[in-house]
Amino acid sequence: MHIAINAHLLAHTRSFRRAGVSHYIEQLLHHLALVDQHNCYTIHTTHGLDAQALGLPPRFAVHASRLPTINPRIRIPWEQVLAPLLLRWHQADLFHGTLNVIPFACPVPGVVTIHDLAFIRFPQTFRAYNRTYLDFATRVSVRRAVRILAVSEHTRQEVVGLLGVPAERVVVTPNAARDHFRPPDPPTLAAFRARHSLPERFILYVGTLEPRKNLTTLLEAYSQVVRHDPVPLLIGGGKGWMYQPVFERLEALGLRDRVHFVGYIDEQDLPLWYAAARMFVFPSLYEGFGMPPLEAMACGTPVVTSNTSSLPEVVGEAGLMVAPTDADAMAGAMLRLLHDDGLHRHLREQGLRRARHFSWRTTAEQTLMAYEQARLTAVVDTV
Repeated sequence: MHIAINAHLLAHTRSFRRAGVSHYIEQLLHHLALVDQHNCYTIHTTHGLDAQALGLPPRFAVHASRLPTINPRIRIPWEQVLAPLLLRWHQADLFHGTLNVIPFACPVPGVVTIHDLAFIRFPQTFRAYNRTYLDFATRVSVRRAVRILAVSEHTRQEVVGLLGVPAERVVVTPNAARDHFRPPDPPTLAAFRARHSLPERFILYVGTLEPRKNLTTLLEAYSQVVRHDPVPLLIGGGKGWMYQPVFERLEALGLRDRVHFVGYIDEQDLPLWYAAARMFVFPSLYEGFGMPPLEAMACGTPVVTSNTSSLPEVVGEAGLMVAPTDADAMAGAMLRLLHDDGLHRHLREQGLRRARHFSWRTTAEQTLMAYEQARLTAVVDTV
């Protein structure tokens, strides 16, 4: 079978775009190369991201666009106009759209990954043109795709319930923490702390600065914490969109000297940031999966997160969960982890065990099985 994969959102720059979807594509390709020794692949990437950069075996032919398709205004025409032509040209048997969309006129059977339906649940947190295209294109894509991959059971249920897709066409293929997310050895961590002049205790948030991440409520909760404990809050992540209210709330609460924005964090350093923190707080309103809490747990850092969407599915009993709009409860959970060493040790151990439940290799195996089912279903439908 010849499988074509849309990897245009596989980023290679330091920005908020090198986040969840990009990591999903990267890990999927790497692990498909490990588990699939029979099929051949055509990988469509953005300008400048070639075969040498990806390091895939020869049966994965990488075709980098001449266009900067990381930009959605350019990527959308590629998805809907150029992709069908290229699928015919390369004689692909199957197409995998890795972010919610396959071409409306897809000439081969399609598989599509749905990461979340935030544009339906929280439309006010998206720019109008992004929301309009995602809503329309996702609804059309899930109707036409032979198989739909959902990154969590919560997302699967939403695809079935909100988009009216038959449950048997939706397969759960969870995300996982990458291999380098693990507790560092003490000398490495000590050197990292010294290099960045980090305090012995701090609260950490990591994620794109955008409305859905609910950072204004985190600041409200933290303003209560510092009345009892002067522990600093460090916020890591690139600026996404509609983030100005975060800085406005920071000023209104008088927290400018206590909250430190460290910007985008390099991938290799991220496990050390997690491990150095007393706790990781992730108050998101909605997640299709929730990768940062899983990464933090894999590094041995206790987690405070929201009790909504997919986050309970990821964290299980290994973290403290609160309603994302309840600043009082969030502050209480943070204070418990700051002052209860026994609870801190317990959640560290539980988190490490929980993180091991998720595996990219398993995800790749489940994805490959979905490809094979999609191909067989399409053949049967044509008989």
